[in-house]
Amino acid sequence: MSTNKQKKQPPKRPAANSPKPAPKPQKLSPLLQQTLMGKQGGSSPKSPKEVHGFRAFLKKQNIEFTFQRYAIDALGAMALGLFASLLIGTIINTIAGLIGASTALGAFLLIVGGYAAKATGPAMAAAIGYSLKAPPLVLFTLCGVGLAGNELGGAGGPLAVFVIAVFAAEIGKLVSKTTPVDIIVTPLVTILTGVGLAKWWAPGIGAAASQVGSAIIWATEQQPFLMGILVAVIMGVALTLPISSAAIAAALGLVGLAGGAAVAGCCAQMVGFAVMSYRDNGMGGLVAQGVGTSMLQIPNIMKNPKIWMPPILASAVAGPISTTVFKLEMNGAPISSGMGTSGFVGQVGLISGWLSPSEAAQRFGAAAISPSPLHWAGLVLVCFVLPALLSWLFALPLRKIGWIKDGDTKLNLG
Repeated sequence: MSTNKQKKQPPKRPAANSPKPAPKPQKLSPLLQQTLMGKQGGSSPKSPKEVHGFRAFLKKQNIEFTFQRYAIDALGAMALGLFASLLIGTIINTIAGLIGASTALGAFLLIVGGYAAKATGPAMAAAIGYSLKAPPLVLFTLCGVGLAGNELGGAGGPLAVFVIAVFAAEIGKLVSKTTPVDIIVTPLVTILTGVGLAKWWAPGIGAAASQVGSAIIWATEQQPFLMGILVAVIMGVALTLPISSAAIAAALGLVGLAGGAAVAGCCAQMVGFAVMSYRDNGMGGLVAQGVGTSMLQIPNIMKNPKIWMPPILASAVAGPISTTVFKLEMNGAPISSGMGTSGFVGQVGLISGWLSPSEAAQRFGAAAISPSPLHWAGLVLVCFVLPALLSWLFALPLRKIGWIKDGDTKLNLG
């Protein structure tokens, strides 16, 4: 047999002076890596990579410091929260009053309306958190934050809830899912931040909002003609802009003559645009703007701002007519002052204010009345007839001189 088999060679040992192989770098978790990088940096200025890392962290947590998110999305959501709680409760209570509180159905509806109104703070805060895309643990914890902000804010509770819920939501989002015990840390940070800020800020914010609203109401009573113009125009413009006129009215507590002027201005925008754009949009556009929102015209206003002139001028005329001729007072829930004809909420607010004034209106001495024919005439003329007629008339000369052309108010209704 052949004996030429190769013998196994022992492994070669590295030479004494040969360099040792470098150890493989250990992978760190992103959170630990950020922490170590922060420690290595000390107090020296942050490098562009670190700044980019922090911005990436904010993006990961879905935190955006933009006008769109806070002034449009969050403010609009707050109005929806108000509508789904206080306003719908007010409407239910009004129906109960018409039916009769002594009846079984009327008594039941009063209970329902009362529960809906009690949910005002939590509903607003949850709606704000939803608009800020808060994760579930933050969103649900905001209910307690809204309750605290609304109660401690007093008459200016809606504005207090808005400011505090935004801060609490963003701080809650900042820590969300950054620890292994997220189910404890996130709601704990959110509720401590929110209620702490409510104790600290809400009374002052609420008092400031209430004073501004009181000043507007007082000024309207002293100078109904001038303030009728200002309030109607400003609130009408706010309704058409992509911000919430309803939330502004609620935050300031607009009731009385000032509330009536606000209703007139908002109706002038909605009904005005609906009528003057009828030749472009037909019945679909009439309903979409007259009962929905005049905000649909914003893309057209951006193209041709002149189309906004007839509704604004109609607001400037309808406002003082409301305050001086009909003395129309909106003593329902303040949010109704900024709703116009959207779902006919403004008109329901006027009627409910006559039959059962809101707490905000009662603070200014409002009392239940039996509406006279003049009240009903004022409601119909100020909310529907004048806005339609005035906007149509103001649009005629602008069409003749070519400032408004066919197609300028065309909506894309799908």
